Amino acid sequence: MGYWLSCHTPPQNKASYMFQIWEGFRSFVWTAVSYHMKDMLKLSPSALQFVVSVAYSPWSIKPIYGILSDCIPIRGRKRIPYLLISTVLSLLPWLVLGLTTSLRSSSNSLAAFLTVQNFGSAMADVVIDAMIAEAVRSEHAEFSGDLQSLSWSAMALGGICGSLLGGYTLSNLRIDTIFLLFSVLPTIQLLSCALVEEAPAGSKSTPDHSKQQHIEYEADVTFSSGNGSFTKTLKSGTSRRKKSSHKNAERKTKSIKSEIREQQNGLLAARGYLSLKSAAYSLCRAFRKPMILRPMAWFFFSNITVPNLSTHMFYYQTEVLHLEASFLGTVRVIGWFGLMLGTYIYNRYLKHMKLRKILMFAHIGLATVILFDIILVSRSHVQFAIPDKYMVLWGSALGDAINQFKMMPFLIISGQLCPPGIEGTLFALFMSINNLSSTLGSFLGAALASVLNISSGSFDNLPLGITVQLAATLVPIAFLFLIPKEATGLTSQ
Repeated sequence: MGYWLSCHTPPQNKASYMFQIWEGFRSFVWTAVSYHMKDMLKLSPSALQFVVSVAYSPWSIKPIYGILSDCIPIRGRKRIPYLLISTVLSLLPWLVLGLTTSLRSSSNSLAAFLTVQNFGSAMADVVIDAMIAEAVRSEHAEFSGDLQSLSWSAMALGGICGSLLGGYTLSNLRIDTIFLLFSVLPTIQLLSCALVEEAPAGSKSTPDHSKQQHIEYEADVTFSSGNGSFTKTLKSGTSRRKKSSHKNAERKTKSIKSEIREQQNGLLAARGYLSLKSAAYSLCRAFRKPMILRPMAWFFFSNITVPNLSTHMFYYQTEVLHLEASFLGTVRVIGWFGLMLGTYIYNRYLKHMKLRKILMFAHIGLATVILFDIILVSRSHVQFAIPDKYMVLWGSALGDAINQFKMMPFLIISGQLCPPGIEGTLFALFMSINNLSSTLGSFLGAALASVLNISSGSFDNLPLGITVQLAATLVPIAFLFLIPKEATGLTSQ
C-alpha cells in the first residue's frame, strides 16, 4: 500500500498530507490553553467547556468555506489562495496572544482570538478535505480507504509529536513562550503553500488574458481605422493637431478598455452567482440521497444523545488524581497511536463489513471504554493494585481507536458519492454536522454536571454522571435502522 501511494499520490495531495501533520500538531498548544484557563483564569469546568465550545464554533460552519473555495476562485485558483488566507488567520492570533499579556489574561479576549484562530484552521481543513476528496473520487474504491487512512495517519503523526512536546514545554516554559513557539508552525505551513500545485479553475470561469489583449488590440485598430478625422490628421503636417488627436485617441482607447474590463467583471460576477447556485443545488441533491442523508442523521443523533464529560474528567484527573501535565501529554500520545491503530484495523479488516454491524460494535466498544472511567472515579481498581495512570492510558487509547470505526466509513462514502465540483462543500457539511453535534453533546454534558452538582472540588456525583453517559452511549444502537441495510464500510450497494 505504501509503495502504491508513493507512486500514485499527486504532489498537491502529498502537500495536503503535510497540512494534516500540521493540523495534528495543534495538540502542542491546546493542552497549554486548557491549563491556562484552569489554573490562571480560574474557570470552572462548565465555564471552560463553554469557552472552548465558543472558540471551536467556526468548525460548525465549514460548508460556507467549502462553497467559497469550490465556487469562487481567486486569480483562477480554488485552493491555494484560501490556504494562504486561512494560514494567516491561524498565525496572527498566536503572535498577538504571545506578545500581549492583557489579552491572554481575559477569558473574553482569549476566546475571541482562539475563535479567529479556529476560523483559519477550519478553513484550511476544508480545503485539505476537498483535495483529498478529489483524490478519493478519482481512485478505485479499493484504494479510497488507503487515501483516507494516510490522511488520518498523517494527522496522528503530527498529534504524537505535538502531544509529546506539549507536555514537556508546559512543565518548563511560560504560556507566552509556548504561544510564540507554536506560531512557528503556521509560519512553516504558510511557506508550504508553495508545494501545492493547482491548475487554473477552468477557462470558462477564468478570464483569458490572451483573448483580452486581442480584444483590446482589435478595439484600438477598429477605432483608428473607423475614425476618418483621425486618419486625415495623420496626413496633415500640423504637429499641434497630431498631439491633440493622439491624446483624444488615447482617452477613447482607455475608455474602451475600461468598458471591456467592466463587462468582463460583470460576466465573472454572473458566473460566480451561477456557480454558487449550481453548487447549492448539487449539494441539496447529494444530501437528499439516502446513502448520505440517513447515515449523517444517525451520526448527528449518536453524538447529541451522549453527554460529554471530558472537561470534568480533566479536572478530576488533575485535582484529585494529581496527574502531571507531562503525563497527560503522554496520554494524548497513546490516544493518537490508538487512532492510527483504529485506522489500520478498519482499512485492513472492517471496510467490507456491513456498516450497521461496524457501528453497533463501535458503540458497544465506546460503552466499554466509559466503563473504565466509572471504575477510575469509583476507585474500584485500587483493591486490585492497578495504578490510576494505567486506567487513564488504556481508556484513552481504546477510545480513540474505536471512535475511528465510526468516522472512517462516513468519510470514505462521502468522498465517493460527492458530485464533482463541490468536494469541499460536502465534506465540510459532514464534518460540520459532526462538530455541531459534538458541541451540543458538550452542552448536554455541562447541563448534566450542573444537575448533579459536579464541579471543581465536588466530584461525589461524577460516577453517577458517567453511568448516565454509558447508558446514553448504547441508545444510538436502537436507531441503526437509519443506516441503509446493504451499505458497507467502503461503498454503497
